[in-house]
This record gives sequence, structure tokens and C-alpha cells, in this order.
Amino acid sequence: MNNVPPPPLAPPRTPGRRQRLLHWFRSRSLRSRLTFLSAAAVAVAIALSALACWFIVERQLYDQVRTDLANATLPPPPRFPGALPCYSTPEQALANQPASITPENGSAVARDTQYLVANPTGVCLPPNATKAIEVDPGDTAGFALKNGQSIIRDGQFTDGTPAVVRISLTRSTSRPALVMVATSTRPVEDSLQGLAILLGSVSAGGILLAAVAGRLVARSALKPVDRLTDAVEHIARTEEVGTTIPVHGDDEIARLSTSFNSMSTALANSRERQTRLIADAGHELRTPLTSLRTNVDLLIRSNDTGRPLPAATRTKLLGNMKAQMQELTVLIGDLLQLSRPDTPKSGPAPTVVAVHEIAGRAVERAKLRGPGLVFETDTEPWYVHGNAAGLERAVINLLDNAVKYSPPGGTIDVRLHRGVLTVRDHGPGIPPDELPYVFDRFWRSPSSRQLPGSGLGLSIVAQSVREAGGEVTLGPAADGGPGALATVRLPGGPAPE
Repeated sequence: MNNVPPPPLAPPRTPGRRQRLLHWFRSRSLRSRLTFLSAAAVAVAIALSALACWFIVERQLYDQVRTDLANATLPPPPRFPGALPCYSTPEQALANQPASITPENGSAVARDTQYLVANPTGVCLPPNATKAIEVDPGDTAGFALKNGQSIIRDGQFTDGTPAVVRISLTRSTSRPALVMVATSTRPVEDSLQGLAILLGSVSAGGILLAAVAGRLVARSALKPVDRLTDAVEHIARTEEVGTTIPVHGDDEIARLSTSFNSMSTALANSRERQTRLIADAGHELRTPLTSLRTNVDLLIRSNDTGRPLPAATRTKLLGNMKAQMQELTVLIGDLLQLSRPDTPKSGPAPTVVAVHEIAGRAVERAKLRGPGLVFETDTEPWYVHGNAAGLERAVINLLDNAVKYSPPGGTIDVRLHRGVLTVRDHGPGIPPDELPYVFDRFWRSPSSRQLPGSGLGLSIVAQSVREAGGEVTLGPAADGGPGALATVRLPGGPAPE
């Protein structure tokens, strides 16, 4: 085989200036970023305002110069040729300027005035002129002007001083001549330069004040966030859920604080329920485990001492142990059911469930547990979206509760009409002062604590119905007779969807 060297690895790409800037910006604190963004926004606004102001003032000043020059009265023109010497360029005319010439009409001629004659083209300066205007090749187009017309253009003097030039045509001389009058714009430029310095200073001061104000505003605006951060860090450090922070106003920060308080309270309630569940479960498990241990110890002792128990006693002990194991199995299953979070997302995906079929199967199972009872059923088709196993267990628990408290030979009514499932027994009923606690975990009525059960059945009913989007209530019979009435309302329809 030919040993072909591997291709050279490409050098790692160096992050560009934009990536470095983004990385630097994201690495700053939120307070620094808010300060920077507020200062940048104010800086852009001030810069745009300053530029707009400068351009507006510039336009107005130059327009004012042009307007004043256009409305100025032109000096009386001299006679050409003879009165003023003319030269081919403004520089020559200025260099050969006579020491002193008095115009024919005896009036002084503006020093920023010169004349342009044609055939051939020549530049003539008035007496005592100290400046000459640069001539543009297009100035000869002024010979086509009519009376009262003029041309205003930007130009300069021969010494480089900027100016605004007005060109008019006069025919009061022996031959046509263009009167060129100029006004220096150096004062305007000096004013604009001073204005630029002033605006720059004001802008810099405004940006500095904006940065300081942005820092103060960011600090004030982020105080609720700081309190929220302190509360979160306190919970993470001490695990003391339930900590809340004060809420002021109804802005986004207040909404965030309210949501945090709700979450913290929910976590505290969840931990409290979990702690209570563990304590109650330990209490409920202690009784059957103690009984099991006692029976097992008795059997072991009888074998160790060589004095076996009578057959009837041994059979009774084994039967008690079996019943206690069944009770433990049911209790553990109920605990597993209740250990799931109270949210539909924690269980299987909801499916279309036929409630009338579930009620029918539950009634058949309840008949096996209460062979001497009479079950009157009247169900209509009703379909819901939910967990089939959870709903079936809820209906079975309701029927088990009715079987447990029904007298021998009693009647249990099961009705399902328009999504409302009712289970009514004819037992002793529930005292009004105990109704608020019937769905609590491990709660059992003082009058029924001698009966088998863990106090978790109705809690499972409430959780399963809640996961299906329904509600369940338990109260006295509607007709005022004996017994209790359980009502389950489930959203759905008479046909599967």
C-alpha cells in the first residue's frame, strides 16, 4: 500500500470582529447591557438630531445668502472699453489694478464686483478692487439672459475664499457685459463650524448623561429581578420552598414576580403533600406490618419450641396473614397511583374511552363483592378523552365505596346520563361536617375506621376524574333519603370523536 499522507487540517477559523463583539456583549451583565443599549439608543437619536439640525441651519444660511445676493442692487456699470482696462484672466486684472480710479458717476463701486465682456472675452475690475472672482467656462451662457434675469452659482475668489456668485447681463454699455457680484460664504462656514462644535459638545454631554441615566434606570428597573434572584438563590441554598417576594404594580416584572410566587407556593404545597403522604403511608403500613410480624413470630416460636399450634389456630393465622398481604398489596397499588403528578401529561396518552362500557364492567365486578346487593343501572353511551385504566379504577372505587356502606340486601343505583355518572347507595350516609375531607388522602370517617380500607380510594377517584378534565362530588342523596350520592361529570359526547 502507498502511504498517502493525510490532507493537512484546516486551521481553526479565527472569530471575526462581529463575533468577538457579540461575545463581549453577551458576556456582560444584564445591567451593563441595558446601560449600553440605552446609551447607544440615545447617542443615535442625538446624532441624528444634531445632523438634521446642522443640515437645516446650513441650508437656511446658504439660502439666505443667495436671497440677499439676488435682491441686491447692482452697481452702475462703466463704459467699455476705455473706462476700465480688461484682461484675459481675473488674476491678470487683479495684478494690473490701477492705484486709484474714480467712476464717471462719482459713486463707489462694490469691491466684490467685476465685469465680464465678450468678443474677445475679458475680465474688468472696478476701481480699488482687492478681490477677483474666478470665472467658470459656463459663465458666458449669461450673455443669453434677458433683462431682469440672473444666474446664482457657487464659486470662489482667486485667493480660494468660497463665495456665492450672481451673474446678470447689462446692455447699458457700448457692448454687452456680464456683471459678476460675489458674496463670501466664509462667515457662513465659520458659523457652521462653530455650530458643529457646539452640537458635538452637546451630543457628547447628552450621551454621557444618557449613560448615567441608563445606569440608574437599569439599576432601578432590575431591583425586582435582583430580589427574585436572591429568592431563587436562597431556595437553592436552603431548600426552603415557599419563599415569596413582594409584588408592586402590574408590569412584566410584577407578572414575573407573581409567577415566581405562584411557583414557589405550588412547590411548597407539593412538598407538604409529599411529606404528608409519606407520613400517612408509614402510619397506614405500620398496622398490617405489625400484625404480620406478630403472626410470623407466633408461627416461628411454635416451631422453635416444638409445640405446634392447633390446626384451626394455624389456619386462622395463615388466613389473617393472607388478608393482611392483600391489604398491603392494595395499599401499595394505591400509593403508586397517587404518587404520579396531578397532570395528564404524566400518564399514558389519552384515548377515546367509552364511559358506559367502563360502568358496565365495574358493576359486574361490584356484584361479585356484594352478592346480596341489588344493582339498578341505567346508562347511555358517552365517550370522553382520557386514561381508560384510570377512569375504570375511579368507577370501581366509587362502587366499592357504595358496596362497603350499603346494608345487607340494599340497592345501589348507577346512572349515566349526558356525561353525568351518579352512584347512590342506601347506607348511613356522610355527616355534613365530614364532606370537605372525603377526597383527602388517608382520611377516614371516625365511624368507619373499623372497616377495611386505607382511605385512598376516593383520592384516586378525584385524581383520575381531574386528569380527564371532569369533576367529582360526594354528598347526601338528592331526594333526602338515606345514603350518599357520588356525582362525576365528564366532558365528552354521545359519539366517539
